[in-house]
Amino acid sequence: MASRFVVLALLISCHALASTNAEETGFVGPLDRKTLGLKRKEKLSHFRFYFHESFTPNNATTVTVVQPLPKYNATTSFGSVGVTDNALTVGPERTSKVVGRVEGVVAATSQSEFNLLVVLNFVLTEGRYNGSSIVVLGRNRLSLKVRELPVIGGTGVFRFATGYAETNTIFLDPKTRSTVEYNVYVSHY
Repeated sequence: MASRFVVLALLISCHALASTNAEETGFVGPLDRKTLGLKRKEKLSHFRFYFHESFTPNNATTVTVVQPLPKYNATTSFGSVGVTDNALTVGPERTSKVVGRVEGVVAATSQSEFNLLVVLNFVLTEGRYNGSSIVVLGRNRLSLKVRELPVIGGTGVFRFATGYAETNTIFLDPKTRSTVEYNVYVSHY
């Protein structure tokens, strides 16, 4: 019984400190859900995108800006960092309708296998999603056929977004180009 009283007293003290601290600092305060665009019911959406990378010097859409460490160059590319800016299409064909762009940073982060840390912004340009973006950040373990990455947020329609993305490589020629599929499952308002 005494331990319950101690826990209750501790919780009340923490709440009182948090309330007092918020008022004293001036930079913490309550939020109005409607002001933040959270007045609508939460939705769950599935987007299927494809992007088409080009690695050739004349029209590269993904480039390495930091070369891998010499020791890992041929095996894992550990240490390499690249940037990407690719068209998002509705189909796997390069001539499919463009619905946005995927822009981001990729880094080879494993010394033992070819894994990438990816930071990707799926910037949409069509319909009600025009100007909104979905942010994916996580470990892309390329040894797996289908990889899962977290959706960590977004902008516009996707403010406060959460979810996950599944990706797989449809086609890859490391010297010229690739086609990558992303299935994004996102909870948003």
